[in-house]
Amino acid sequence: MAGKLRKVDVAHDFNDADDAVRGSQDVGEEIYSTTVPGPSLQKRDAFIELMSPKKKRLVQTMSIATNQAAPSLSSTAGFTFLGRDGLGAYISSPETFPSSRVLYYNDQFVAIHDLFPKSSIHVLVIPRHSLTKLHPFDAFGQDSALLKATLEEVEKVKKLVAAELRRRFGKFSHKEQARLKAMEGAQEGPSRALPNLESLPEGRHWEDEVIAGVHSGPSMNHLHVHVLSRDRTSETMRHRKHYNSFATPFLVTLHEFPLKKDDVRRRPDHGGYLRNDLKCWRCGKNFRNRFQELKRHLDEEFEDWKKE
Repeated sequence: MAGKLRKVDVAHDFNDADDAVRGSQDVGEEIYSTTVPGPSLQKRDAFIELMSPKKKRLVQTMSIATNQAAPSLSSTAGFTFLGRDGLGAYISSPETFPSSRVLYYNDQFVAIHDLFPKSSIHVLVIPRHSLTKLHPFDAFGQDSALLKATLEEVEKVKKLVAAELRRRFGKFSHKEQARLKAMEGAQEGPSRALPNLESLPEGRHWEDEVIAGVHSGPSMNHLHVHVLSRDRTSETMRHRKHYNSFATPFLVTLHEFPLKKDDVRRRPDHGGYLRNDLKCWRCGKNFRNRFQELKRHLDEEFEDWKKE
């Protein structure tokens, strides 16, 4: 299949998202290498294959922007992208990974599940671009077309994350009840037809519950954008740096680009964001440096947040 790539038109498989690679030296996360799996290592799910749209083919060969010696797309099986270059495996050969790892890909981007999620849903959007090894401040500052394309792709992923939030937590949400009752009524009627979604009550604005941005001190070498639910509830949220990397200006939204030359976030060590007091994203309560106390509080806030 040299020179050709499968395009998956988005498999909505947020379940078992346990293998995407992200580490962080800057925010205290482990860093893992990534090996491109061979055909025998690929997981297959008959239900997903049955329900997914027919695969389309792209005839464009992707360049692999990496400091390592990059193999051709036809020979990447078994190739290991070391340490902070681990995301390169998804840029070079996304078609070799199962949907539990790669959410979808196209000729310009790959969306993967974060191996160490910092919220109930956490996705990485990775550009497949020649500038992918630059710091995001430089890449987005140099190429306005890349910034525009990434903004558009991130908006698509935010909609996917919002839809998954509705699927997981809609039944708990007060704002969703009218919508849920309308759907149940349509399905229980004589025709048992699926309701027209546009005619349903609007329900909760789940896209408002999704945040996105890049870290001012990225954890991995390849350019990537975090798209995650705002709850910050996860077993892999393990310490102060983890939380503050998503709860302070250390996380920079794409709409803020290009940054001014004197923006303090160009020197995140000067801003001291990761050492800031721990403040609840929802109620603003200051826990200072008491992370475990914050974690317990976030679990309580999570339950209340679902019910909004």
